[in-house]
Amino acid sequence: MWFISKILISSFIVAFASWLAGKKSFLAGFIVALPITSILSLLFAYVQYRDMQKINEFAISILISVPLSLLFFVPFVFNKWLHMNFVLSFCCGIFLLAVAFVIHQWLFKTNILN
Repeated sequence: MWFISKILISSFIVAFASWLAGKKSFLAGFIVALPITSILSLLFAYVQYRDMQKINEFAISILISVPLSLLFFVPFVFNKWLHMNFVLSFCCGIFLLAVAFVIHQWLFKTNILN
């Protein structure tokens, strides 16, 4: 039941933000930029496991991931000058997320952050 509750809460937030994007895109963008997913994930993980060592590792991973994940938006910013269509911009953004993931993994495997 706990898992279903987490799904419902999380899906409501995503559905609300995507609905709001059609009405007030700037407000929807702000809401999506909030660390709502991180807040909920940290809370859910703590309630479920109560392991502060794992929560701290999780929070550090999130802190490192946030700036890296912003690479997804770079093609959309440059789209203003390059005039790429949505699919190409989106695919380039996904590729940059893959690059960000590799960087994230490298940072933790080399113990730079520990």
